[in-house]
Amino acid sequence: MKLRAVPIVVAAVLAALLMFGGWFIYRQVTMQSPLEKLVSQYPGVTSAQIDIKQDQVVLKLDLKPQADVAGLVDVVKQKGQSIIGSRTIKLDIADRSNSALNQWWSEAMFPVAEAMENKKYTQISSTVEQMKKKKTGIKADTDMDSNNVYIRLSEGNATKFIVLPRQSQQMGVWPNA
Repeated sequence: MKLRAVPIVVAAVLAALLMFGGWFIYRQVTMQSPLEKLVSQYPGVTSAQIDIKQDQVVLKLDLKPQADVAGLVDVVKQKGQSIIGSRTIKLDIADRSNSALNQWWSEAMFPVAEAMENKKYTQISSTVEQMKKKKTGIKADTDMDSNNVYIRLSEGNATKFIVLPRQSQQMGVWPNA
């Protein structure tokens, strides 16, 4: 019996396409689309892209100034638990800040970092309140959950969302600060 190379190669390519195509469709329909819909429908979310990796879910977000990031993360954890499983959630929020907000944050960063390092989270709220009194026109608020501290700075249409992980070994340099 003589084996022909062309039919064997064609059959192998078709089998690979069916397997990987099936996995891609399954992942898109049962995981990515429902999570994207959940995040996109949350108040204050302008646009969202979801990237589901083996150990984490990356949420690339464009948010309105009034968006509640802590609330969004809570909703995603609760309603998306069947999709997320044991993966961690990583937020990648579009930066819509201006020079005044960046300057404000650079002045507040060291007291906030000290409070984070010493696990004295109430000092973060105190620092933010003191800084708000110094700079008129800038609105700032804080929130916290079991994993992160959330700081929102806004001035007019400019907004800066800062998400600080509470675990010091993960902190390192704040990628979104």
